[in-house]
Amino acid sequence: MILVIDIGNTNIKLGVYDCNKLIASWRLSVSAPRTSDEIGIYIKNLFEEIGLSKDDFEGVIMSSVQPSLNYTFERACEYYVGKKPMIVGPGTKTGLNIKYSNPQEVGADRIVNSVAAYKLYGGPCIVIDFGTATTFNAISASGEFLGGCIAPGIKTSLNSLTDSTAKLPTVELVKPNSVIGKTTIGNMQSGIIYGFIGLVKNIVAAIKKEMKAPDAKVIATGGLSELITSNDDENTIDKVDRVLTLNGLKLIYNMNNQNQAKE
Repeated sequence: MILVIDIGNTNIKLGVYDCNKLIASWRLSVSAPRTSDEIGIYIKNLFEEIGLSKDDFEGVIMSSVQPSLNYTFERACEYYVGKKPMIVGPGTKTGLNIKYSNPQEVGADRIVNSVAAYKLYGGPCIVIDFGTATTFNAISASGEFLGGCIAPGIKTSLNSLTDSTAKLPTVELVKPNSVIGKTTIGNMQSGIIYGFIGLVKNIVAAIKKEMKAPDAKVIATGGLSELITSNDDENTIDKVDRVLTLNGLKLIYNMNNQNQAKE
């Protein structure tokens, strides 16, 4: 068994793989401070729910965009899983050629998602992650990470709108009946949903043009990916994969274990 952990800006995703099959996954919030013991006990309880113990695990791999949480999770894994986690970062073999001015600037989550998309769906491809930020990653046919762009996240934009204005209420993220809203809530929902659909269409078209890859596959992940996909009449996104990051972590774990064995 392999435990994979992705520490994001808003959520922490955990998954358990038996060989190459994802048999369980969970989400934690990053909002509440936790000690290594609190995290470890939580993980231990999750394992017990599916009949596993730390003795069942051969390894742990982790990606993180929250450096302040890394040490806490490392200690939790060592004490409660019995394994020190492999952390995705500089020096980790990913199978991608990072064509970035400073490769160390690229978020680990973007690399992990790109590895999974390229290995599972082939290249050229574009990966969109609808998280706290909306990230677009371009991968060439030969496995080069070309770069991409970062836009505000859907919820981030909505929260900014309500927090910065006195009279706009908090609204549910659902598609309104028409683009021309007849209520304040309808106006806000229309602006956010159709605004992001337009943002995705425009950026994807521009990336394909720059890549000279009109047939590049577009893979989406993240909690709100289905909201945009289901409301996009032009089918800009080819595939929604909610566990893309977890699959990418498992693929990277496999690559590095194979390389270590050869060495």
